[in-house]
Amino acid sequence: MRDLKAMRRKRNLMSLEGLAFKAFQAEAFLVALSPTAATIAMLISFLLWLICWKMDDDVHFRHFSFDKPLLVFVIISGLSVLVSPDKAFSFYNYYNLVGAYAITYILAGQLVRTEERLRRILEAFAVSAAIVVLYGFYQFIFGIDISAMKWVDGNAFPELSKRIFSTWENPNILAGYLNEVICMVFAFFVTLEDKKAKWMTAGMILCLVACLAMTYARGACLAIAVVIGLYGLVKDRRILAGLFGVGFLMLLIDPMLAERLSSVFTQTDTSSEMRLALWESSVDMICDHPILGIGWGAYWMVYPEYDFYINDATVRIVHAHNMYLNYAVEVGVFGAAAFLWYFFGTMIQAFWKAPNSDNSSMLVRAFRLGIGLALLSVAFGGLTDDVLFNIPTSMLLWMLCGLGAAAREITPQKV
Repeated sequence: MRDLKAMRRKRNLMSLEGLAFKAFQAEAFLVALSPTAATIAMLISFLLWLICWKMDDDVHFRHFSFDKPLLVFVIISGLSVLVSPDKAFSFYNYYNLVGAYAITYILAGQLVRTEERLRRILEAFAVSAAIVVLYGFYQFIFGIDISAMKWVDGNAFPELSKRIFSTWENPNILAGYLNEVICMVFAFFVTLEDKKAKWMTAGMILCLVACLAMTYARGACLAIAVVIGLYGLVKDRRILAGLFGVGFLMLLIDPMLAERLSSVFTQTDTSSEMRLALWESSVDMICDHPILGIGWGAYWMVYPEYDFYINDATVRIVHAHNMYLNYAVEVGVFGAAAFLWYFFGTMIQAFWKAPNSDNSSMLVRAFRLGIGLALLSVAFGGLTDDVLFNIPTSMLLWMLCGLGAAAREITPQKV
């Protein structure tokens, strides 16, 4: 009788753990579509997983290589609240955002332990990305009024009347997301051996690149070109021919895209000038507050003290338009170093040969390559923008980092 009760209890806990994974899968699907719904799914998943972890002796907490620098970042970011000009705001912003990011990372690492679960997460990503791209095409075809948007530079580009942003906050953030998806699909393209599957992934890449072109995000377009170009130089020179071919086709179809990209090298527009000014002010902030920074999420509060370019109190600048500077400004050089250790460590580890990589399935190998390329695209994109200030973008990044660590531990399935 006692054994029967134990079996029932074990079965119930396994079902509960399965529900926790389904809720996490829902978060993976919703993160690009509805941040609020994704957060609710995350909290449900975390609560269910906590119950299983506490009640089931077979559920063990897994530790990964870069948990320690991540923990250091979380601690220093929390301490930075103490020096914020508005401690209540920074604390509220910190425990809501960093809490969500850390929980997402934990769930990815603890719940995705098999290849089948990794496949289901990828399916959720794929369906979500398809919706984002389709809505982006809808915006471009039927038009959307962007005249009142803050990110429009009408003086430098008066003919630019369309910039899509789909389900994301603005075109630059959408472009950063698309870069990550392109990297994931590209990884499967170069890993797959079946020709039919390769053609399908090639078609997906073209759709994603077309959607990226519709954002007219210069930094993101150049970042993905560099990432794919570097892969071609290192692994397969034929990739370079494909890169030039696709790039030439996009520029031929849309001359405005060519004008946007060439402006990076031929002219200084308001956007470029503002970035340079923000970076200069950000360096001054770092020099004045090197240890704990100015406080988590406090950039918009402190920037007016260092502003020499905009000089307009009604304009609210929420980040430094540079990922590296923004972290150093808000949480200090040590907090930024901890984050970059975690970020670049996870990226390098994704490229590095795992202990079981010789026997790993195509899915796991392609996924790990995709994670490495996606993080590399974020690293390059972070030079000219800081899309991580956007909540779902950061949730996705921490999810990918957790999944990358989990994928490294997945053992080959026995047939």
